[in-house]
Amino acid sequence: MIRNIPEQWDTAADVVVLGSGIGGLAAAITAHDHGASAIVLERADQVGGVTALSLGECWVPGNDLEAALGIEDSPESGFRYLQQLAMGYGDDLATLNLTVHAREAVGYFADRISLRMMVIRKCPDYYYGHTNDAVAEGRLLEVEPFDAKTLGAWQERTRVSPVVPYGMTHPDMMDRGGSANMARWDFALMGERLMDDIRCLGAGLAASFVKGVIDRHIPMHTGMNAVELIGDGTRIVGVRCESDGRDVFVRANKGVIVAVSSYERNPDYNKTLAQQLDLGTMVFSTIDGANFRLTGAVGARIASVPDVTLLGARVPGEEMEDGSVLTRSAMAQIGLPHTIVVNRSGKRFGDESFYREFFMKTDRIDGATQTHPNFPCWAILDSQAREKYPFAAVVPGQDFPEGMAVKADSLAELARGIGLDPQALEETVSRFNLHAEKAEDPDWGRGSHVWSAYMSGDTLNKPHPNFGTLTKAPFYAVELCRMGGSAIPSTGIVADHHCRAVGWDNQPIPGLYVAGNSVARLETGAVMQSGVSNTRGMTHGYLAGLHVAGKPSNKLAEAAQRLGL
Repeated sequence: MIRNIPEQWDTAADVVVLGSGIGGLAAAITAHDHGASAIVLERADQVGGVTALSLGECWVPGNDLEAALGIEDSPESGFRYLQQLAMGYGDDLATLNLTVHAREAVGYFADRISLRMMVIRKCPDYYYGHTNDAVAEGRLLEVEPFDAKTLGAWQERTRVSPVVPYGMTHPDMMDRGGSANMARWDFALMGERLMDDIRCLGAGLAASFVKGVIDRHIPMHTGMNAVELIGDGTRIVGVRCESDGRDVFVRANKGVIVAVSSYERNPDYNKTLAQQLDLGTMVFSTIDGANFRLTGAVGARIASVPDVTLLGARVPGEEMEDGSVLTRSAMAQIGLPHTIVVNRSGKRFGDESFYREFFMKTDRIDGATQTHPNFPCWAILDSQAREKYPFAAVVPGQDFPEGMAVKADSLAELARGIGLDPQALEETVSRFNLHAEKAEDPDWGRGSHVWSAYMSGDTLNKPHPNFGTLTKAPFYAVELCRMGGSAIPSTGIVADHHCRAVGWDNQPIPGLYVAGNSVARLETGAVMQSGVSNTRGMTHGYLAGLHVAGKPSNKLAEAAQRLGL
């Protein structure tokens, strides 16, 4: 344990929270409500964290809202769903801990901060139809539109997303054909909400928790870069921060909660912790692995689970707040009709409509040649796709910015333009077209997941949301780039069931807690499911807040006994 106690503390609270996403804010609120004073320290200039950049989904099995709709579900069913798909890479008790307490956390914040959520209708679990414990709808929740004017002085200091349409709810988008049919959206409604600063999706979810902190008069300080944890030889007792070029020492009477997200903006950590190379990103610069730098010095253990490298596209001229290039996800676009993805051999290599299957193959290594046979890769589109669907930030009727795409009047010319074998590309497209007319894909099973139609297809397209031939010239090729998972990491800090950081001796480090994307994903193992990340943050914060305030939950033990774990 590091012993570096200052002669004088600048400020103090029972609980010092590092990070202002849903995990940190949930922890501060819960601790405060159970009698412990709290303070939130944020490195960036705005609060809300990566939560504000997300679609705002929370995956909560057995929640009260789905029960009110007559949907049968339970935390135990959610546990079995994740357990089966984790492939043994997770930890059963961690999985159960999440599913048991997620419902409780949502209910708690609905009661205490008036968190208003609703079921995202018709949105299935990823693996619905492939496992009996998946549901057709009900587990995925989102926040109701939130009036950001209620944030007062924090309104402009609470983060929104540069890439997510946070003026719309999921029903606003999906009832009009989803992202594939943006032209059908009610942009008058979106404009009205944006003018009135009514926030939906992740921006609304983050703002809801910021409001909960404001209402409790919990101090929030931005521009506070946590540099090191302070220990007294027995426990963590505080943190040293840097602010405006000076040291600030903050004492934690009961504990420090590290909820600073992950490491997506750190290329070295991406390569060495997640084996992900040259990632593009849409997250801000402070997401650089501070969780490891802070907790590693006091012996915190880390763990990794299998993960995917996502694919995105860079739109020339788009920059992030720090001047770096913004990368937009291509997850939804590459599964749309009239679009496929090919590798350097001019061949398709997976089901473009289901990212969990497809992206696992992006960085596959061919041991015979020591190459990535499927990267680089290109999205191939015809003019039907361009006339109907957006691609990254480029909407129908808008030309691709110079340098983003190659355009050609024939597939052979297109292939030569991107350095592929013309015959190979023509054969690939011909085979795809032959089967696309019958909405089938004998090679890779495209469109076989119900979720693919909802998230990666055009629900208005017949005969199938994910199929359409590539026949209309001119044709286009967009080289895809690797991108991160919106700060959802493969590696994090190991925590116990009260979200105390664990050392390499598997014992909790006294006074140190972790939450959200700072925590190893042992609840999910080899699988990911939309909404789990926000749920993990909220639930971790809730559990950490209870424990640090001296009111730990005992529901895991009860559930484990029922299930014989």
